[in-house]
Amino acid sequence: MAFNSSVFAIFLLIVFVFYWRLPSKPLEIRNAFLLISSYIFYGWWDWHFLGLILLNSTVDYVIGRSIYQVQVKRKRKLLLGISLGINLGILGVFKYYDFFINSTIEVLQAIGLQANVHTLGIILPVGISFYTFQTLSYTLDIYQGKIIPTRNIIAYFAFVSFFPQLVAGPIERASNLLPQFLQSKIFNIEQAKEGLRQILWGLFKKTVIADNLAPYVDKIFSNYETYPGSVLLLGAIYFAVQIYCDFSGYSDMAIGTARLFGFDLKRNFAYPYFSRDIGEFWRRWHISLSTWFRDYVYIPLGGNRTKTTLQHFSNIIFTFTISGFWHGANWTYVVWGFLNGLYYLPPFLRGPHRHLTEVVATGRWFPTPLELFQIARTFILIAFAWIFFRATTFSHAIGFIAHIGTNSWLAPLRHTKGLWYVLLILVIDWIQRDKQHPLEIAMLPRYSRWAIYYSISLLILFVGKTGHVPFIYFQF
Repeated sequence: MAFNSSVFAIFLLIVFVFYWRLPSKPLEIRNAFLLISSYIFYGWWDWHFLGLILLNSTVDYVIGRSIYQVQVKRKRKLLLGISLGINLGILGVFKYYDFFINSTIEVLQAIGLQANVHTLGIILPVGISFYTFQTLSYTLDIYQGKIIPTRNIIAYFAFVSFFPQLVAGPIERASNLLPQFLQSKIFNIEQAKEGLRQILWGLFKKTVIADNLAPYVDKIFSNYETYPGSVLLLGAIYFAVQIYCDFSGYSDMAIGTARLFGFDLKRNFAYPYFSRDIGEFWRRWHISLSTWFRDYVYIPLGGNRTKTTLQHFSNIIFTFTISGFWHGANWTYVVWGFLNGLYYLPPFLRGPHRHLTEVVATGRWFPTPLELFQIARTFILIAFAWIFFRATTFSHAIGFIAHIGTNSWLAPLRHTKGLWYVLLILVIDWIQRDKQHPLEIAMLPRYSRWAIYYSISLLILFVGKTGHVPFIYFQF
């Protein structure tokens, strides 16, 4: 049940109407309704996998309470280890078992040995990486003394399975989302309107921009040997914009949908392609995942408190490489993560870089030449790394990159129509870069606002490809 489908629109309308018609007290009534609705939403893909999310939820609910009650450090560590083992074990079997088996077979064959090992051919449950990290953060935060486990099992299960962000995030922390299930809610028309605006904007980015760029990206990457280097460069740019609009569009719709029910999810994207260095980019791209790896991998490794620069750099490289592997069971994702780790090192060699926290060109229409250079440099590095992310194999990525440099740049450009979509989203994002999302236009006259809403709706209806192209991050 994808956000860009008519089925979801009907589902959302039904859930919205019934949710607000139910009594607000006791809280369990609405929470139980959201829980059931979320399981229906998830089971729409394949009800067989509902058992996995039930298992993850139960394990961390029970272990979280046990960790809090136990005072002996050794026992607390054992309980945490059980949680990590079960959660990561399930994720490993479903997502990485076949990958490791195939990699082992390839290595053995390369040295002349035959392996009588078979893969399982397991179907990857949608959203498993996201809800696994969400439940893990709950247990880890209890272990670290950051939160107290809840006794309200219905609220907890609803927190884990909350359908707006269940399949592709944002990955929520219990400290932010769980307390919202423990608070009585009164319908707020302004919050609902804001939610609808953000849903509309997310749907525009997905169906009009990302889905119209998808055919160009697919054709160029599938037939890269036949295109000149200039077209391959366009393909890399198109994919960079496609994945941004596809994923941030989903996040916008998730945040907007949650607002319809009175919930506030964390922001997941903040105009990342206007970043001036890699550090700023990763503070603006997939924020919920970046901060998850920072808090639960990078900092426990020692973070920037290590004794030597080499250890510090090793922590950065390891964290980014693991985050790449989280995205999928393919060496291309590992290389993508490793590249981003390498990109991240120069700012530390130059000195502190956390000063780039304000919006670029604040109070000005245009960036300075230096800012423009920094933005372009960062985008080129990111777009280059995206080639590995999009390629089906490592050799595919290397072949694509090699053909950029070897094929003629003087041949006539093809597939340039996609540039209009690129320019459209970049211009809109630049104008509204100081807003949470571009449809924060309350300062405009009413007729201007409605003209924008109708224009975007018409573009979605007549230009967008609603329901035809699945979200990229559903595969993770």
